[in-house]
Amino acid sequence: GGYEGLVAAVHPRVTEDARLLARLQEMITEASFHLFNATRGRAHFRSVKILIPPTWTEKGYEAAKHESYDMADVIVAPPYWKQGDDPYTLQHGACGQMGKYIHFTPNFLVNDNLTEIYGSRGRVFVHEWAHLRWGVFDEYDSERPFYVTAQNQVKVTRCSSDLTGIYVCEKKSCTEGSCVINKLTGLFKEGCTFIHERNQTAVSSIMYMQSLSSVAEFCDKHNHNREAPNLQNRMCDYRSTWEVIKNSTDFKNNPPMTNSSYITPPSFSLLQKRDRVICLVLDISKTVSGDNWINRLHQAAELYLLQIVEENSYVGIVTFSHIGEIKAYVRQIASDAVRKQLASHLPAAPGSKTTNICAGLQLALEVIRKKDGNTYGSEIVLVTGGQDISTKKCFSDMVNSGSVIHTITVGSSAAKEIERFSKETGGLKFFVPERLDFSDLLDVFSGILSRSGDTFNQSIQIESASDSIGGYKELHRTVTIDSTVGRETFFVATWQMSGAPEITLSDPSGKSYTNKDFDIDSIFHVARLQIPGIAETGEWIYTLTNIHPSPQVLTMMVTSRAANSTIPAVVVKAHMSKDINDYPNPMVVYVQVSQGFSPVLGANVTAIISPQNGDPISLELFDNGAGSDIIKNDGIYSKYLFSFPGNGRYSLKVHVHASRTITPQMAMQWSHAMYIPGYVENGKIKMNPSRSSIIRNDLQIKRGGFHRTAAGGSFIISAVPAGPYADVFPPCKIIDLDARIEDNKVVLSWTAPGDDFDKGQAAGYEIRTSETPLELRDNFYKTTFVNASSLSPERAGYKEIFAFKPEAFTTGNINIIYIAIRAMDEVLLHSELSNIAQAVMFIPLMDDPNVEFSVSTILLLVLGLLAVVCLTGSTIFCLLKKKDKKT
Repeated sequence: GGYEGLVAAVHPRVTEDARLLARLQEMITEASFHLFNATRGRAHFRSVKILIPPTWTEKGYEAAKHESYDMADVIVAPPYWKQGDDPYTLQHGACGQMGKYIHFTPNFLVNDNLTEIYGSRGRVFVHEWAHLRWGVFDEYDSERPFYVTAQNQVKVTRCSSDLTGIYVCEKKSCTEGSCVINKLTGLFKEGCTFIHERNQTAVSSIMYMQSLSSVAEFCDKHNHNREAPNLQNRMCDYRSTWEVIKNSTDFKNNPPMTNSSYITPPSFSLLQKRDRVICLVLDISKTVSGDNWINRLHQAAELYLLQIVEENSYVGIVTFSHIGEIKAYVRQIASDAVRKQLASHLPAAPGSKTTNICAGLQLALEVIRKKDGNTYGSEIVLVTGGQDISTKKCFSDMVNSGSVIHTITVGSSAAKEIERFSKETGGLKFFVPERLDFSDLLDVFSGILSRSGDTFNQSIQIESASDSIGGYKELHRTVTIDSTVGRETFFVATWQMSGAPEITLSDPSGKSYTNKDFDIDSIFHVARLQIPGIAETGEWIYTLTNIHPSPQVLTMMVTSRAANSTIPAVVVKAHMSKDINDYPNPMVVYVQVSQGFSPVLGANVTAIISPQNGDPISLELFDNGAGSDIIKNDGIYSKYLFSFPGNGRYSLKVHVHASRTITPQMAMQWSHAMYIPGYVENGKIKMNPSRSSIIRNDLQIKRGGFHRTAAGGSFIISAVPAGPYADVFPPCKIIDLDARIEDNKVVLSWTAPGDDFDKGQAAGYEIRTSETPLELRDNFYKTTFVNASSLSPERAGYKEIFAFKPEAFTTGNINIIYIAIRAMDEVLLHSELSNIAQAVMFIPLMDDPNVEFSVSTILLLVLGLLAVVCLTGSTIFCLLKKKDKKT
């Protein structure tokens, strides 16, 4: 029941402050005991590693091994929007799926005043851990803080409903401080908020108000508020947070502990990674397919040494075939001259016909130890395409060395065990198909970056264009250099045949560069141009002309670095939902486009998936909150991948471009701890400071266009049948079903799924309603059918709108219904049940359409009526008494 090896990392741009380390330990220690109680004796934290950035003073901390900032569970970093310290979790998967990381700001950790707003740090940590580890969602909703119940009452979006408090309003819509109900919607007008009593008896829920001292549990099936229009209900099919958590694989075969005295505080290790030490381990054997392997290997490794690897890193080189050879011991990248000297040691000729991967890896450790006798935290870049069944001989030694091993497998013959080195050491893994004539190898070398979190010094791949160009034809493109990059900008062309292509390059001002301006290597077929200073912002136009009558592959690569240390560059990160997958299970491609921690919206994102054999697959990704995309406009673009041409390895590469983008400057709809407006204590309202005001026209920054390319790693597919095969792919689940009332009708809207997941066009929809969400979820086909035969499905990604008048509303007996949809394809494969939408027919309190009621007004009316009734009753009673006396 104890979690081991939790990693919390501090961003290198955070100012050194010992209080942060102490507060992290205090927070997680407190959280461990809260977590034990909240999980009913099932979980706590046993050991935690805190990764201190290399920018902080060295104080004898332990050396980091496989840990890195980019792979941490928890990060301490500057705010993701300029007014906020909201702790949040980057969560882009479906219900029950793990998130990426928890983000705390330094101010949150050291400013004790914020505990009044968010609650104790340990309680907040448990709230965020539930997002990260178990994939549950918040039980409040900032967009819909109130809802109308089946009893025609206004309630707070919360869980559980037992939490008490009062309504408070301080805006123009208020009447003498009371919240005003809009007669048309039945909800409070803007400005109303619910202030909780500080002292409560309710014990749940942590995903709503973890700040309250009485709250120590998650909502379960007994007290879960299924009417609340929150993200937990929408994403998890109205299951309580505890139902989702208890289903986690963490708790399978893990009975609860009954005695909390066995739980000890977690142990903490303070780690620090100093210099970045890298050894390239390059396979030069003839087992790698392709006559031009050495040429392409040289081009890619040279690109890495001259342009990609960060300044002040230490780099060495080892080659191997049947034996290994040290080509260069580690040298610090302190100048361009050192980069060129290292590149001069790259292999120029192939080795033997056999491969000995362990020989290369063991020499790499020798090279790394030569620096300071230690291999902890070092990195090995292993490039191989050869068969070698003897890797198990050195596997445990390599894992125990503390070195992170990044693997680049080439072609279909590469040993199947190679990726295990990456998996066990936390390294990156890439795959390059056998079509070595293209830019794939260049792209993956461009993706091996420092994972310290310091993006200012990282190389950014702007462009990667590669195509087979006919005799005397041109590769002609435009690439945008945006204002966030421009430092150390390189244009690099490669080709196949003797004689460089004719190169022309024009900057945005019209200045031209030609072959005479490029450094041309006629042996390895590379032309390189570095733009001096900061490259001009705008559109650069280049043309590569094939000077031969026969076709050849021409490529152009453009890399750069951030222009300004205080302004983050736009960066792109891509990954798959799984590393290994079995057909016919779908996968999801994810691409995060961001500037610092702010999402970048409005980009065009294309993923290129290259199989081991066969043609590449191209997918357009979206950030529209439909299909595989959980949250709209969060800068994470996604798409289902479900059709595979065969078994084996696949690679992922993405191209991102935009003519104009938007970077929001406000809090996003990520999973985060609620900002508590205040409390009621001893009958008095105590308000917290209001959130920093946001100028309306500063909600977003519009930027010019940009281009980016990024390698997204590799994955393995198995169990793909030999075609042709039957249609086994249903439409994807509808996750954005919404319902509203207009003219006594329910108007539904959603994003159309496809015939196969989110591709193509569904054949039809089945819409049903019920008075309870659980009936729809558990007995869909027994609920009320809605005739939707007039609805012809749109193509995937388009908006659907459908209106109907429920029978339940016409009878006048109920005023709330729930609606769900299943899409079907031509062979009657059905999608999963959609999210369940709620439609409320508000029954006006009076006939006058201009009358609005506040809570206090209604209360006064009720009290007035009671007084009248009492007075009338007293009068009648007195008259009867007098009458009795007379008789």
